[in-house]
Amino acid sequence: MHISLPEPLKAWVEKQIARHGFGTASEYVRQLLREEQKRQAQEKLEGMLLEGLDSGPMTPMTRKDWDDVRREGRKRLAAARKRA
Repeated sequence: MHISLPEPLKAWVEKQIARHGFGTASEYVRQLLREEQKRQAQEKLEGMLLEGLDSGPMTPMTRKDWDDVRREGRKRLAAARKRA
């Protein structure tokens, strides 16, 4: 993959590379992409947590609830093992 940048942006990237000790522009861009992936994952998690908080009144977890959670976890684990 090749990316073209206007000269001012290219100069800024080169300064960032030197400032933060990256060896190449590719290393710098990969780091930016990893950070963006983490940011988006965090944003998604926060959204899901807020959705849970807004889903209605809290109720205590019962033994059946925990059994259901364990059963679903085992089911997903078995499916993941089959795919691997």
